Amino acid sequence: MPAFTLTQSGGIAHLRFTNPQTSNAMGAEFWAGFGPAVTALSTSGTVRALVISAEGKNFCSGMDLSMFAAGIPTTDTSAMREAFPPFIRQLQECLTSLEVARFPVIAAIQGACIGGGLDLVATCDLRIAAKGAYFRIEETNIGMMADLGSLQRLPRLMPEGVVRELAYLGTTLSAERAEALGFVNAVEADANAALDAATEAATRIAAKAPLAITGTKAAITYARDHTIADSLHHAALTQTLIWHPADIQKAVMARTQNTPPAFDDLEKPREMKKP
Repeated sequence: MPAFTLTQSGGIAHLRFTNPQTSNAMGAEFWAGFGPAVTALSTSGTVRALVISAEGKNFCSGMDLSMFAAGIPTTDTSAMREAFPPFIRQLQECLTSLEVARFPVIAAIQGACIGGGLDLVATCDLRIAAKGAYFRIEETNIGMMADLGSLQRLPRLMPEGVVRELAYLGTTLSAERAEALGFVNAVEADANAALDAATEAATRIAAKAPLAITGTKAAITYARDHTIADSLHHAALTQTLIWHPADIQKAVMARTQNTPPAFDDLEKPREMKKP
């Protein structure tokens, strides 16, 4: 069974995890296909928002431990140690594809979202949880350090002390507490309601000028990792690059006439052709 399905309707793409029998654990097929799929959506220029959801009781139980059926990887020699970081970076970059995508990503989360699942939703722009959903940095509970982004991104999304609590104690963060901390944008009654809310948010985003949205996402992400002065300079340059009077005129006219505006998609990046 594939790790996920991917559909697109208009400017809204929907990626849905499809292995509920494993609580949507991240196996080899997931890691091989997820990053390229998200990158292809971003490259197309036709996607204005992406919703990520999951079948079954749980959103994601993290890394599929069956990947270690042949044994836990070792770093016994210098050569093994040298080769280990590139392997980890491949996994990191798979999830980072969401963060660098040209469109906002909205996660609709139910049940367990732990380990690699938490790493994944930490890269998303918005998180909408169902009542009863919960989050956990699972790695310290199984004798390892989290290395795919939770320890780096979560301190920018909730108080550092809470992140240290989750990481050191391996405790569970409820959807309600996560909302109170600002990590979750909303808590809905159940999984269907969470998906409906995520789709509604994606629909509202998709109705706006794509250049304005992609520039806004880039500016917020840049500001997270830089000083205010650097971020203001970056914003000025970004605004210069994406300034599009036709989009502004369309938005103003649509508001005046109470009609939906029609914006052009983003340009597809040019590709290097083989000689």
